[in-house]
Amino acid sequence: MAWHEFPLVIFTVFAQTAVGAFLLVSLTLLFGRPTKPQQSSMVKSLFFVWVLMGIGFAASTFHLGSPLRAFNAFNRVGHSWLSNEILTGSLFFALGGFFWLMSVLNLASATLRKGLMVAAMVMGVVFMYAMSRLYMIETVPTWDTAYTPLSFVLTAVIGGSLVACALLTGAGYRTQVVEKQLPVLGTVGVVVSILASFIQLHELANIHSAIVSAQDLLPNIGVLKGVQWLLLVVALVLWWWPTWRRSQRALLPLLAGVVCVFLAEFLGRGIFYSLHMTVGL
Repeated sequence: MAWHEFPLVIFTVFAQTAVGAFLLVSLTLLFGRPTKPQQSSMVKSLFFVWVLMGIGFAASTFHLGSPLRAFNAFNRVGHSWLSNEILTGSLFFALGGFFWLMSVLNLASATLRKGLMVAAMVMGVVFMYAMSRLYMIETVPTWDTAYTPLSFVLTAVIGGSLVACALLTGAGYRTQVVEKQLPVLGTVGVVVSILASFIQLHELANIHSAIVSAQDLLPNIGVLKGVQWLLLVVALVLWWWPTWRRSQRALLPLLAGVVCVFLAEFLGRGIFYSLHMTVGL
């Protein structure tokens, strides 16, 4: 496993989950018709989304050797996808953070706050696009495939929907969104993730350079993928258990599910970085 890339594993998984959770909670605020107390609690709960973003960005600076080098990433905005990723991620963080702060402190008008929220939602999508393009490198055949953007989106869907469900549950918002729609979205994400990973494993045999085959980069990839899938299934069981038992959804099982999803996504992203190879020699 590419443990030396663990700072990037944390950054990508946490950032993508944060984007997914923010989009889903924001959509609920816009269209879910929460009561005023629920709306206030939902906005306050977004604090944990920004904690994820903060941890992710902090971790990413260690990949640069020194946190002070992070500012150099802005030198080629518009020409480098790394610079574009850092810029769009920072803008998402800033816009969403200002929306959260103004809402919690009840500053400015509701229209301005809603505008900031929508702007942050759009920037989150742009951030995801820039992150995907950064890794679509022609000279890295194991990354330059449709599986790269798909895996990033699925992290946002799976992690984001479960985190959003936990935040909404904690805010006292117990509707079909929490009880059915988000669990269904997360389940679809897990099924697609497992199917895509299974197909990708079979396609690795067709990717090779002059000296190495992609499937030889991580000999135990099958076992690692199996553990990842098991963790995702455990998360789904924890998520759906109250529905099967027809009981009220509790926060603790959801948080346990979030932990399982993070472990699964860390493992999957570690596999992703371990499959790095270049064409030719």
